[in-house]
Amino acid sequence: MEVSSNGKRSIHCLRYLNSRICKCIAILLVLLIVRAIFFPSTLSFGWTDDHGLLLIRNLSPFHGSNFGIRIDKFLEVPQIVWGLNNQKIAFARACLTARMLNRTLLMPSLSASLFYKEVERLEPISFDKIFKFNEFNSRCNGFVRLGHYMDVSNRAKTIELPKGSGRKWTIERDFKQLKEYSKEPFDQSEVIRIVGKNPFLWHDHWPVKDYARVFECLVLVDEIANEADKVISRIREVGSEEVTGAKSAKLLPYVAVHMRIEIDWMIHCKKLEQRYNMNQICSSKEEIMSRVGNISGTNTPTVVYLAVADSLLNDSSILDGWKEGLLPFEKKKLGIDKIYKKYPYLIRSAIDYEVCSRADVFVGNSFSTFSSLVVLGRTQKLMKAGVAVGELCSRSVMWPSYAYNILGDSKGRPQKWVANMSDISLQKISYGSNDTSCR
Repeated sequence: MEVSSNGKRSIHCLRYLNSRICKCIAILLVLLIVRAIFFPSTLSFGWTDDHGLLLIRNLSPFHGSNFGIRIDKFLEVPQIVWGLNNQKIAFARACLTARMLNRTLLMPSLSASLFYKEVERLEPISFDKIFKFNEFNSRCNGFVRLGHYMDVSNRAKTIELPKGSGRKWTIERDFKQLKEYSKEPFDQSEVIRIVGKNPFLWHDHWPVKDYARVFECLVLVDEIANEADKVISRIREVGSEEVTGAKSAKLLPYVAVHMRIEIDWMIHCKKLEQRYNMNQICSSKEEIMSRVGNISGTNTPTVVYLAVADSLLNDSSILDGWKEGLLPFEKKKLGIDKIYKKYPYLIRSAIDYEVCSRADVFVGNSFSTFSSLVVLGRTQKLMKAGVAVGELCSRSVMWPSYAYNILGDSKGRPQKWVANMSDISLQKISYGSNDTSCR
């Protein structure tokens, strides 16, 4: 009798459970039908066995993936070279290329040195020696993804994707090639290795906002971040000492000027002015000092940090001639040059980038990739803080940025500068422009 009673209870439970399962399946089917009707272009599913679990993923490489990037297919790119910010652009471009192919980007090698023409003299440095690997994947989860080479099961069957070059290799041909490699039979390969030129020089297919999202995921490793904190603290301390005449707990604001007057820059900018038939690229030391001194709303005295490549500078008088109330400091005068001397070029540049990004006021050159990326980050920061697009150029906006190479008005002020987050490509930021979005 007891057995029969238990059996009835079991049958009743099974019927109840089956009823619940059927309801869940019915709801899922309804959702899939609705998605197919209203979002037909994004409905492309595949099943992947990941550690014994079946996962649903979006296979479309041309739409945002709600289910993440594939972890079983990889993209490999060449060593990334040139300056820090060219390397950041190249890295982001590689990430977005991998995203288009719906692949995980194998962690690339950066370049600690600046000898980009003599490949054999390049000093490679792993990405995770500069930026936090896990933090990147956490922040960019579902958008782009980094992987380790140890994640690859068989590199022997790698397919090579040769990047085109020359005038005949157009943006359209490049895009068509990427679409081909996102399909069978290429898509079946575990690893696609791109061979050819530096990723910074690849054709650009993505809007500024996509690049900005990748850049937001780049977080300096603790060692470098701590060094940047020391530099910023020292700058603010100096400002406090100059105002009060003694050490004070109150840390004052500072202006950061990316002062491009180094030998290599002056040669480069003169060539650019000839090529573009314009005179808004190069700026003399006197012109920079004058325009920075005319920025309105800056309380004095104010410390001005000069971000300049000391080793390439052929002018020891950059601290002379500034407007009264502006207190110029460079690394040596601040007593922080020993921090920079410990590291190779790439890390020194990363510290200076952080110092400029976090300045209360930033002034740079609109044809400098370094300056342009600093302004992009600061514009993104303003928008995250709730500043409307129409208010970004307001004189009262916090964390203002200026382009000293462009005259803003008849009073000799530099041009107010924000990044155009609606641009369809990174062209203006990669190569510079006299369009500061604030005219």
